[in-house]
Amino acid sequence: MSKDKPSIPKGTRDFGPATVVKRNYIFSVIRSTFEKFGFLPLETPAMENLSVLTGKYGDEGDQLIFKILNSGDFLSKVSGQDIEQGYKPLTRKISEKALRYDLTVPFARYVVMNRNDIAFPFKRYQIQPVWRADRPQRGRYREFFQCDADVVGTNSLLCEAEIILMMDEVLSTLGLDDFTIKFNHRGLLAGIAEAIGANGREADLCVAIDKLDKIGQDAVNQELLQKGFTEDAISNLQPVFALTGDIADLLPQLDTLLQNSAEGQRGLQDIRGMLSYLESFTVQKAKIQLDVTLARGLSYYTGCIFEVKVNNVQMGSISGGGRYDNLTGMFGLPGVSGVGFSFGVDRIFDVLEELNLFPQESQTITQVLISNFDEASMRYSLPVLQALRAAGISTELYPEAAKLKKQMAYADQKRIPYVLLIGSEEMESGNLNLRNMRTGSQQSLPLADILQQLQK
Repeated sequence: MSKDKPSIPKGTRDFGPATVVKRNYIFSVIRSTFEKFGFLPLETPAMENLSVLTGKYGDEGDQLIFKILNSGDFLSKVSGQDIEQGYKPLTRKISEKALRYDLTVPFARYVVMNRNDIAFPFKRYQIQPVWRADRPQRGRYREFFQCDADVVGTNSLLCEAEIILMMDEVLSTLGLDDFTIKFNHRGLLAGIAEAIGANGREADLCVAIDKLDKIGQDAVNQELLQKGFTEDAISNLQPVFALTGDIADLLPQLDTLLQNSAEGQRGLQDIRGMLSYLESFTVQKAKIQLDVTLARGLSYYTGCIFEVKVNNVQMGSISGGGRYDNLTGMFGLPGVSGVGFSFGVDRIFDVLEELNLFPQESQTITQVLISNFDEASMRYSLPVLQALRAAGISTELYPEAAKLKKQMAYADQKRIPYVLLIGSEEMESGNLNLRNMRTGSQQSLPLADILQQLQK
């Protein structure tokens, strides 16, 4: 038997009960909001065929896919020539499956495989772990959860408006009151590239300006110069950085800037359409901001794009998404437009921890602990235990006779809000002592009254 200390792979984590309970609270808020908006739950396998995943995330992404060795003698079909050709041909010989890299590609695969059984538009949400063979570091893990919601099979801008409403509802329900939902449109970015004299170079432009918050305007200009943008183009870009004001102020300025760009005008038309739907709803806590420098998903999104930042915490975006025109085209079903977004649960967890926003009840599973002083009290408590559970009250009976101090410490450690004390006096009188662990107060009541009080 090995004497090595047990460990887990780098980039993975154990989650103890206290953490899982809090995470489940976040999941429950997200899940209930998704379902309120008509999204259906979907689960796909942890494993996909490697052929499904490769080529969908670029060369860098392909290298981060966790491949699974074929069962049995995985080297049986490998020759010396295969090994000499390098890892790519070798991988195809020894691995046919892989752990899913994200939830989007499996979703696209599912839609194509089940297109005859799906009612379009198809609204699905998915809350499952994904795996990436990334170098572990703070805030970056090899196994983590994604919470995605997508609508495919419609071009309606109502879907974009509802994404903003879902982002707002989830984060407001979780207790956040200072966050901004930023949005932009890929058409605006293409139009800006055209307007500054860099037509067709929106990808390079987006990569640079996406770093504006991190490296500053001068560094962005320098990067563009190094990428071959002319000094005139960079000079023409500076007024874009100077655009200020709320949405109502920005749209006329962008109309003027992009008046000769068909792509830019398409973007402005989509934004106005989305906002017109949004006007019919009440946004709870979110600040809504048009940010013309927002540039995510360069090779993926084709329309509106979204990102959420919490303003009173030093943290990257906690949610993001956008419109894509050809999600299923990678599997031979072209022309299926969709729009979706994802919540970053790990970052949301860290934000709620830092702001102390987890409600006390979200950290508790057991509501009542029944004490156990001896065999007689334990036997007396069994029907009480049954009655509490039958009433929907999460209850446990301390499993063995022990000193009260030890049982109270157990209740404290598990954050159990009530302890029901049943000793000889209580058995004789029929009135049981209910102790509130948060206030220290104690009441002697019949079981029926205790049930009524706890059910409130």
